[in-house]
Amino acid sequence: ICPRESEFGDLLGAVKQKALKVVNAGAHYEAILLGGSGTAAVEACLSSCTNESGILILENGAYGDRIKKICDALKIKSHLIKSAWGDALNLSEIEAHLKTNAKDYNVIAFIHHETTVGILNDLSAINNLAKKYQLKTLVDAMSSYAGIEIDLAKDDVDYLISSSNKCIQGMAGLGICIVKKEILNEIKNYPKRSFYLDLHNNFLAQEKTNQFAFTPPVQILYSLDIAFNEFFIEGGIKARAKRYSDLYELMLKGMTELGFETLVEKKLHSKILTAFKEPTIKNFSFEKMHDFLYAQGITIYPGKSAKENSFRISNIGELNTADILTFLKGVEAYLKSLN
Repeated sequence: ICPRESEFGDLLGAVKQKALKVVNAGAHYEAILLGGSGTAAVEACLSSCTNESGILILENGAYGDRIKKICDALKIKSHLIKSAWGDALNLSEIEAHLKTNAKDYNVIAFIHHETTVGILNDLSAINNLAKKYQLKTLVDAMSSYAGIEIDLAKDDVDYLISSSNKCIQGMAGLGICIVKKEILNEIKNYPKRSFYLDLHNNFLAQEKTNQFAFTPPVQILYSLDIAFNEFFIEGGIKARAKRYSDLYELMLKGMTELGFETLVEKKLHSKILTAFKEPTIKNFSFEKMHDFLYAQGITIYPGKSAKENSFRISNIGELNTADILTFLKGVEAYLKSLN
């Protein structure tokens, strides 16, 4: 359909409301959809969220590093507090820095589920710390939204960012920005660092005309609408998070019995993606294991510059117990092929 027709506007309005419902966002939040990958949505929020003040970035993986690179490209003042890729963020270090430097910032930006290593950062603790020092929070929830419970009535983050794929199980191509309405009013006078990704401009277009400011990926919006319906039919966040958690526990038990060790301590696991250390088994090769499994219709992730050589197993999407058992049998078969 034509994206300038009222039919599409009705679809857009319905999808935005469903996006808010997933995270229990009240009437003081607004959802803005953007054509592009999740990174486009992150860049839209970063480019729009501050005036002359800086952004404090918390990094313990590649996606925190990406936030820093976006700020550098946009020439936004920023400071990085970094932990090893595989370690939890150090809240004591962050607070010690804020005690003397909070005045330099407008926003704290961090990743909720850092998929570099499958670590779940403490959204509530970081949000509370930001509020203590009167700073806004910008949360990349790309791979936790709709898979791990986020309650904006409890944790009132200022910017929550995700996309149409990952745990909502739609197709890639749309970014989702959930932002407090008072902030959208505030940022209209901030410096414009992007044309296409200007968050306030995109908000105004959707608010006033019920249309995208620019040509949208119409088919992806249809897909996302269906994905939201499936999410609520499944039972919402508690049901989906439980399914993912059950699949994770089965996968972790099987991999442990096969002799693999996790990179991150269990209490920090997201239960959505798990990083395993590469074993010291003679002739083991991640690439060969990948290809062995791929020939059976199974895709696994390589590692991503973590503190130790590792690979990653994700258990999101339309998966069930049989899928995990098939995967484990495949890994076992590969190990046996090494004698």
